[in-house]
Amino acid sequence: MKYTAKHHEHKLKFTHFLGLAIAGFINAFGITVFLAPVKLYDSGISGTSMLLSQVTPLPLSVYLLILNIPLFLYGLKKQGRNFTIYSLFAVCMYSLGAYLITDVIPIDVTLSSPLAGKDLLLCSLFGGLISGVGSGLTIRLGGAIDGVEVMSVIFAKRLGVTVGTFVMVYNVILYIISGIVLGSWILPLYSIVTYGAGLKTIDFIVEGLDRSKAMMIITEKADEICDALSEEYECGVTQLMAKGHYSKQAKTAVYFIVNRFQIPNVKEIAHDIDPEAFMTITEVADVYTSIKQ
Repeated sequence: MKYTAKHHEHKLKFTHFLGLAIAGFINAFGITVFLAPVKLYDSGISGTSMLLSQVTPLPLSVYLLILNIPLFLYGLKKQGRNFTIYSLFAVCMYSLGAYLITDVIPIDVTLSSPLAGKDLLLCSLFGGLISGVGSGLTIRLGGAIDGVEVMSVIFAKRLGVTVGTFVMVYNVILYIISGIVLGSWILPLYSIVTYGAGLKTIDFIVEGLDRSKAMMIITEKADEICDALSEEYECGVTQLMAKGHYSKQAKTAVYFIVNRFQIPNVKEIAHDIDPEAFMTITEVADVYTSIKQ
């Protein structure tokens, strides 16, 4: 039977949901215990939600759902059903965790961090580090916890920029608006420290945030793997002829450029079709393609 993307999409894993729940609560802990009490901001939709919750009556947990859910649903076709389901679940757990910490658990997070007080440097560093752990775990489990990253994957190529550049520009705009709203640049500047700490933490957990990855898949079932990848991601795949040195058997090297969210899915697709497939993953600094007008 020919392998199709639909055959793979039904394989949702309970262990992933358990891990995503933990990741969501970790993210919520970092944000609500270290950042929000001293009015520091996370990046992306999370930071946008924090700013809106401070200037409107709605709480952070509500904005996390209102802003993230439409973005993930918009990216459903591009990112796939499994990624979208995992991401929506992670966001819901993040929102639930934020609600429990700020409104249910008897922890005072209104005026200062219960662990770091009003020390902005400690709050920015530990808030970024802890939220980065939550975001990194979410990515490793096949999802994302912030809708801006999904939008960056969809629109960065169309705009001629990298995924990292797209996210960075969004965050710079967010911090500028925050400085204008607050009438001070101290907190937005410390928020940049938060962003940097979170970025390096995610980089450590998932082995790369901004750069694309090149996957080389050595297999005897190249056509089936290429068909599945083309159907799953609607993009081109390159085949390179190869031969095993010891076996003298003809093989094919499948060369495929992926982003960090796609790596777990591509590995599962390749191993589902050819359990003996040999794969390597390398970082790619830049990807240049012709843009059709």
